[in-house]
Amino acid sequence: MTTDNITQTRKLGNTDIEVSALGIGTWAWGDSFFWDYGKTYGKSQIEEAFKATVAGGVTFFDTAEVYGSGKSEQLLGEFCKATDQKIDIATKYAPLPWRLFGGCVADALTQSLKNLQMDYIPLYQVHWPFMLMSQDNLMNALADEVEKGRIGAIGVSNYSSEEMKRAKDILAKRNIPLAVNQVKYSLVTRKIEAKGILKTAQELGITLLAYSPLAQGLLTGKYNLDNTTKPEGARKMDSRFSSSGLSKIAPVLELLKQLGEKYQKTPAQVSLNWLMAQENVIPIPGAKNAKQAQDNTGALGWSLSSDEVAQLEEITKPWLNS
Repeated sequence: MTTDNITQTRKLGNTDIEVSALGIGTWAWGDSFFWDYGKTYGKSQIEEAFKATVAGGVTFFDTAEVYGSGKSEQLLGEFCKATDQKIDIATKYAPLPWRLFGGCVADALTQSLKNLQMDYIPLYQVHWPFMLMSQDNLMNALADEVEKGRIGAIGVSNYSSEEMKRAKDILAKRNIPLAVNQVKYSLVTRKIEAKGILKTAQELGITLLAYSPLAQGLLTGKYNLDNTTKPEGARKMDSRFSSSGLSKIAPVLELLKQLGEKYQKTPAQVSLNWLMAQENVIPIPGAKNAKQAQDNTGALGWSLSSDEVAQLEEITKPWLNS
């Protein structure tokens, strides 16, 4: 076992804000459309996921105002109130079409802070780059909130290389760094490499938060050609979980299994560890119960060798544009 990448914390971009090297995404907390919240799992299960996550050394949680229409933030805030552990929260502003003015940012943040029962969060992100408000107005409104002390750092999500550079340049005029770009990134979702987003972020000192780092469960090994179990909710329509999709990914799952056996880790833990081996990347897998949370935190404290990292990158080359 190598120790090259064993680190329990990482900074958010060029800021002094330090969070756990692994985070947890809470899209599924309170979401009844995509994730079937309230049907196959509920509040008690995700509260146990929260407790198991914190017990495993992960104290960085990512949410958004649109997750469950605020329910995710509310649940997370409630759980945080019940623990003595310092928890670092990131949430996201939804740039909805009717949000045209800078004041909309302040109003949305106020509501998110109310949901979270907090008066400050370390990271506030723009959920997607498509909006009618200008980037200048948006970034300056976010900079105002840093200066007011309601947020510690500014992030974006799903921004291209050029959009990242533009946001960074606007904030630089206020002497505030762009800390984060949250993007879809996993062994079988490597488009950010092909599009140059990873390289640009590394050059600019911007941390990437990798959402869907397990490809919505595809890289856990739970779904395979020998298992008739199918995913719940909207994932039923995802062709990657079909027989042909699972056949294509079978060699990747086999390698993950082999590496997992070597380190006594699960395929999911190997997948997350590969992401943590990338410079300036913090994976944020989801967890709907304690078992999933424990599986996530098992990715910490050990490291794949550089040869094994390269081996995984080679076998997943077919997904460079996915």
